[in-house]
Amino acid sequence: MVVDDEALVRSGFELILSAADDIEVVATAVGAEAVDTVRREGPDVVLLDIRMPDVDGLTVLGQLRALAEPPVVAMLTTFDADEYILTALRSGAAGFLLKDTEPDQLAQLVRTLAAGGVVMSPKASRAVWQSHPGAAAVDDEETARVGRLTDREREVLVLIAEGLSNADIGARIHLSAGTVKDHVSAILTKLRVGGRVQAALLAQRAGLLDDEGQRRPGSGR
Repeated sequence: MVVDDEALVRSGFELILSAADDIEVVATAVGAEAVDTVRREGPDVVLLDIRMPDVDGLTVLGQLRALAEPPVVAMLTTFDADEYILTALRSGAAGFLLKDTEPDQLAQLVRTLAAGGVVMSPKASRAVWQSHPGAAAVDDEETARVGRLTDREREVLVLIAEGLSNADIGARIHLSAGTVKDHVSAILTKLRVGGRVQAALLAQRAGLLDDEGQRRPGSGR
């Protein structure tokens, strides 16, 4: 489901996503209609504009997160340093997409969200932290938590930050989905974060990613 105040954005995203055989756009809506439409249509993934004139995207995010069975929500924004992105990520968004995302990438990003992955490019997440210098600092306690991860857990953390689902992580480093799930659970516990997005942000802030979002040399095996 696509929620945006601009009809051109809604129709454009619907056209692109509907072309994929495995994706169905069940509805599009403006912000004021979003929650009722989600209740009625039950989408798995919602792409939600972060800035809308009729209702704030963060307000809609909070309402969706409060549903008994909330969908996965990723924020749509025009600016990679949007001041509201950080709040959205901390409020439970599964990531964010720029509205000028290449059409051939859009369907894959939605698949990643549906599979439980994180959608947040390292370049764009750096822009978020650089626009909030005070929030970007990693304190000693956070550094210590990252340091307590095993080499394998650090490797899995970087792959989480790259947006991979548990199944994709398992395929990448030749582990079963169950083993990856155990690693992810251990990582979240050790880092004391509430979910994959928060873990990915901490990986970025701790310097585990380089400019292309890949592992730094020596960050894992």
